[in-house]
Amino acid sequence: MGEHNTPEDRMPSKRAKWRAAVVPLLAVAVVLVGCLIAWLNRNASFSFAYAPNSNRPFTGIGADLITEGTQAGMAIAVVGLLVLAFWAGFRMGRRPGR
Repeated sequence: MGEHNTPEDRMPSKRAKWRAAVVPLLAVAVVLVGCLIAWLNRNASFSFAYAPNSNRPFTGIGADLITEGTQAGMAIAVVGLLVLAFWAGFRMGRRPGR
């Protein structure tokens, strides 16, 4: 590196410090919003029809047990978790070795 350019002398910029604090907070907020959306849309209402003369057992093919709102909330939460995982890996990879 050189005599006057050692890694210990470099100070992180204000922008890097700000980003290091904001990115995980936003990701946690996204995870919480996704969980809230999934929780509020958890009730799936469906009914079973009675077929007394049918010789076949009822199979629930195509029955949605998870609503679209729950699926969207879980997808949003997964995106937030992926951002957190990427951020943590990026931060661990950037740490200087001892």
